[in-house]
Amino acid sequence: MKKHPLIIIAGLLVFSTASVAVEQASAKQANAAQQLIPYSLAQTVQTFSKTVHGGVQHVVVKSADNARDIKLIQTHLAKLAVDFSKGDFSVTEKLHGADMPGLARLKMAKTDDNRFDYKALANGGQIHYASEYPQYIQALHEWFEAQAAEHGATVAPGHAQHHMAPAE
Repeated sequence: MKKHPLIIIAGLLVFSTASVAVEQASAKQANAAQQLIPYSLAQTVQTFSKTVHGGVQHVVVKSADNARDIKLIQTHLAKLAVDFSKGDFSVTEKLHGADMPGLARLKMAKTDDNRFDYKALANGGQIHYASEYPQYIQALHEWFEAQAAEHGATVAPGHAQHHMAPAE
């Protein structure tokens, strides 16, 4: 069976062009994210752990002596929690698009249907997302899964088990 060199070259050309396009799109998305996020994404770890009533988002620095990013994380997460409590998910929408799983349903909620509780941590901060309504718990879980898929599925060790108790 004789292989045609032109077909092989054309296939390689198409594959390499697609790879470059994907890399450029990823670089654009990372650049857009860094414009909306005030702290260094390279110097921090972000985790999304689902819980019985919603989930917990942690953003912490990789190096404990990174006081600048700790303060930026805390300021950013505190503002996000306030914005989310008001039904304003514009930062998430700009970062991930309006069709992000769970987002449309979260935006439909009344302001007291969900809780977004911010807490400063010594090495960053966290937002505890919770609802008593099954449709919003499901929306939060979908949103957390999409966040984890985009940011990486890093989970704080032992954290998910800590929050999966019904008494939470």
